[in-house]
Amino acid sequence: MRRIWLATAAMLTAVIMTAACGKGDTVDSGSPIGPDQPATPPASATPSPGPELVRPKGGTVDPRKVPWTRATPAGDGVMISWSSGVEPCYTLDRVDVKESDTEVTVTLWEGTTDPEAACIQIAIEKETFVKLAKPLAGREVVDGAK
Repeated sequence: MRRIWLATAAMLTAVIMTAACGKGDTVDSGSPIGPDQPATPPASATPSPGPELVRPKGGTVDPRKVPWTRATPAGDGVMISWSSGVEPCYTLDRVDVKESDTEVTVTLWEGTTDPEAACIQIAIEKETFVKLAKPLAGREVVDGAK
């Protein structure tokens, strides 16, 4: 009986995780980046195995700044990586980009698309591609949420 219960619990967990952790789309960016800018990051910007590649969706409720953990140069932009939760509770709303001669400030904004949703508390590694107006060329990438 215990084996049947454990097998059922494992299958239920797999179904919930599969439904809650779908893959996102590729993302284009600018300043600010919204859901109406369809573009695909260059091949060099393909995320490493594991992180979910997402694009800003816009229209979230109560968007807030989210710190990111890594910026990796990629083609004509950068891949920005961060830890987040599952949608609809943690949805990338937009990405603000401010460029100067010495640095590029990237600010991620996340909100919810369903304030009534019950979401599991699990960390997901996410990445988004941010296209820059000019090549990075040694400029420092700064987190606008810090």
